[in-house]
Amino acid sequence: MDNQDIKNRFGIIGNSPLLNRAIDIARQVAPTDISVLIQGESGSGKEVFSHIIHQLSSRKHGAFIAVNCGAIPEGTIDSELFGHEKGSFTGAHEARKGYFEVVDGGTIFLDEVGELPLGTQARLLRVLESGEYIRVGSSKVQKTNVRVVAATNVEVFNAVQNGKFREDLYYRLNTVPLRIPSLRERPEDIYLLFRKFVVDFSDKYRSPSIQLTEDAQKLLMTYSWPGNVRQLKNIAEQIAVLEKERVVDARILQNYLPSESRSTLPAVVANQNGKDDFSERDLLYKVLFDMKKDMVDLKKLVVELIQNGVNPATFDENSPYINRLYQEVEPSKERLQDHLTSSPQTLTIHQPNVMKGNNGQDGYLNYDTQDAEEVEESLSLTEKESDLIKKALKKHRGKRKAAAQELGISERTLYRKIKDLNLDL
Repeated sequence: MDNQDIKNRFGIIGNSPLLNRAIDIARQVAPTDISVLIQGESGSGKEVFSHIIHQLSSRKHGAFIAVNCGAIPEGTIDSELFGHEKGSFTGAHEARKGYFEVVDGGTIFLDEVGELPLGTQARLLRVLESGEYIRVGSSKVQKTNVRVVAATNVEVFNAVQNGKFREDLYYRLNTVPLRIPSLRERPEDIYLLFRKFVVDFSDKYRSPSIQLTEDAQKLLMTYSWPGNVRQLKNIAEQIAVLEKERVVDARILQNYLPSESRSTLPAVVANQNGKDDFSERDLLYKVLFDMKKDMVDLKKLVVELIQNGVNPATFDENSPYINRLYQEVEPSKERLQDHLTSSPQTLTIHQPNVMKGNNGQDGYLNYDTQDAEEVEESLSLTEKESDLIKKALKKHRGKRKAAAQELGISERTLYRKIKDLNLDL
């Protein structure tokens, strides 16, 4: 079966080289039992490729089930995948088979696999390596012969680096990577897909077909389509049902495109590494160093005034020198205030001493730079313990066994402390 036959069988429309490459990889890997990790944006058609892999494999007569891992609560995901015994937890009134037991001999498609908890990831790794699993609440090892096809719309390798996804599971799933191109990466296919959708919906709702003007076609192909094929299909259905004009130009089409997504300018995105640029302590030190610099500038200003024979005690609030002092001090005060409103730590700043001048008047400033700043950190044992656990897990990329050894405690104790401290890992 060539690529065109696959497109006809599974309803895939398009001639983009990236799309053809993805179909070619799926066709070649389907007859094997290799695990496949399908990566692509939401709405790009990842589940269609899981059906291609299953239907072109020797397991095509076996069961196929698609599981959305992100839609199952963390507390029940193990039971859903691997089953449970009667009485194993509250509400378990009878034994239940899991998906890996039900689909034995077939294919299981794990969508949004990046959302799996770390404990479930360890169980899944064992299934992939040895075909063995244990029901929740049981001690009996069971066997299964299931092919796993996983999919994700996030960058799993970044999750591995942040300790949110097991590295060994990533490489076990990613034996053959399969990337589905987004719709904006295949602009030559957008109009073909739109025509197919409007014809289908016109037949479904018994309405005249929709025609696009040249400027509407251009707008259709230059739009970013963040929702990919799913979004294009929805808009085609809206136009087929709601639009009275059957010849649609760019002005009409623009009314159906979300305004917040029309811009093709680069967007500022969050740090992919999941790490803050500065830690809390680094920010505090930065504020203090900036203040110290400002204090040095103030000292230079006072020395300059004295050298010019000017007594600071004689200034009024409208003096240009006082204005210059405010220009030096206010930025430091603002930086300090911004930090204190977002930090639980306590900052104590010792004010400069006011010394008597030779004429008995106040006004000469004496700065004790040794006592200029003092940081008082929290001494809470619970906070220190939480911080050490987080650092150990981060160091060992979420591997709790290695983190427990680093901390000098058992793995069971580490699990208990994570639960007792309610750590969000």
